[in-house]
Amino acid sequence: MKESRLSNIWFINLGVLLIALLLVAKLGYLQIMHGEVYRDKADAQYLIPSNGFDRGQIFFQEKSGRTIAAATVVPDYTLAIDPSKIVDKQGLADKLLAFIKFDRADFIARASHVGSQYEEIAKHLNEDEITGVQSLHAKGVILKKDKKRFYPGIKAAAQVLGFVGSNGETVAGRYGLEKYYNDTLTREGTGGSTSFFADLFLKPGAAILSDRAKQGDIVTTIEPTVQGFLERVLQQDVLEKYKAASASGIIMDPVTGAIYAMGTAPAFDPNNFSKEKDASVYSNPLVDGIYEMGSIVKPLTMAAGLDAGVVTAQTTYDDKGFLIINKKRISNYDGRGRGVVPMQIILNDSLNTGAVFVMNKLGKDSFRNYMKAFGLGEETGIDLPNEGVGNIKNLESPRDIEYATASFGQGISMTPIETIRALAALGNGGLLVTPHVVARTEYGLAPAQNFVANPGKQVIKKETSTEITRMLTEVVDKALMGGTLKMQHYSIAAKTGTAQLVEDGGYSESDYLHTFFGYFPSNNPRFIVFLAVKNPRGEKYASHTLSLPFMQIAKFLINYYDIPPDR
Repeated sequence: MKESRLSNIWFINLGVLLIALLLVAKLGYLQIMHGEVYRDKADAQYLIPSNGFDRGQIFFQEKSGRTIAAATVVPDYTLAIDPSKIVDKQGLADKLLAFIKFDRADFIARASHVGSQYEEIAKHLNEDEITGVQSLHAKGVILKKDKKRFYPGIKAAAQVLGFVGSNGETVAGRYGLEKYYNDTLTREGTGGSTSFFADLFLKPGAAILSDRAKQGDIVTTIEPTVQGFLERVLQQDVLEKYKAASASGIIMDPVTGAIYAMGTAPAFDPNNFSKEKDASVYSNPLVDGIYEMGSIVKPLTMAAGLDAGVVTAQTTYDDKGFLIINKKRISNYDGRGRGVVPMQIILNDSLNTGAVFVMNKLGKDSFRNYMKAFGLGEETGIDLPNEGVGNIKNLESPRDIEYATASFGQGISMTPIETIRALAALGNGGLLVTPHVVARTEYGLAPAQNFVANPGKQVIKKETSTEITRMLTEVVDKALMGGTLKMQHYSIAAKTGTAQLVEDGGYSESDYLHTFFGYFPSNNPRFIVFLAVKNPRGEKYASHTLSLPFMQIAKFLINYYDIPPDR
């Protein structure tokens, strides 16, 4: 009996200890994670709480590792009145106008509504306005405290972040990270009243501490200073300068796939997204847009030829300036032949006939296999919604012409994110990485979940990566803008592209997509940059529209990250 009684006492003591630990954990959790909720309840002494909206935060991450808010929740106040309690309408209007701007005549009319007990006067009041109204201690005045989603950076990375909106039934993320990570950012039951003691009876102990396990905050790889610089260049030096339809760019680590910046101009303000007349501005063309990329595909073709051993940098061919394939004429951009030239000149002068020569040396099957290995025609797996998939169906055609045009970037299409991933393999040793914009998800008291990339698939040999990088570096040093962009102490590998845009099933005679990519320092790249401009006016080729903006970005990144010289 003694042993049984002693066992019962130990069991009771253990139960009391467990309950005490749960109480302490719950109190700590409430103080740390939900202090705002209780501050709201304190505010209710003089404010009417309303929507109970709450949502996880999204952060940018500076190069130092410090995070700054990109999307957060802030108080939002509304001024309303109860006409049944107002005696001096004109006097109250004049007192309120000392702190808030509104239409006085409309106020008098609303204050005169017989039988009404609630009329809204002004929305989105700031803290100073609220303090002023409260100081009046006026009867019939109602202050309603809501919460709203707020984006401190205004337009910064707007298409990456997205926004929160209602479809009439639910409030949720509608684009960008807000949509992709909606389940993580959503806060369930923040307005609930279930007590901890009720939870003890209704839930297992572990569930009490983990019922919000999936609710977290997002820390992105977006570096705010880099993002801001990219967006200024796109807006001022590309979109406005060339009166273009749009300009966009990506800055990525070619080794890890982490995206430092991703932007499109024109952008939008997610704080006032409903004011946009064209809803297409909400989407991210760098992820869901599908385009024929033009000559920036030529380095992929050349790398495939080098990797398969069918050409070397010293291999030559006779360039006559044009080819006839399946009764179709393919010409160089200037129609001019260069005679017998080595493979380097194909990249230096961006020769269509040369790309076709390399493709023919590979053979259609091998060429197709390499393009698929580079990830063309498939999703990258980037953590953003609505990712598009390129179209390389022409590489299943029996016709030679489809393979010929594909070798220089026409007739096949891809997304910009698909493109930069493929091109990154040229400089990172031949690996196909996973592009991503989230570094980690933080779960309050629980451990953070860091992004862990899958090991990159080897798509070309490391030796091939070294050789194609050397060739692309020579493009910058000797050919791009006549070699005037060469940096004395830093090597840069790059290539331009110009492609006709497809409209109504055919190629436009007036609309073009200019593209540019480059990575640096060439032999140990820290950054790869992709730029695109749609329908620029006044310049025909990407070398003229995007070379200087690219060099601005490259020099900024070298200085900002204090990259040591490599030559």
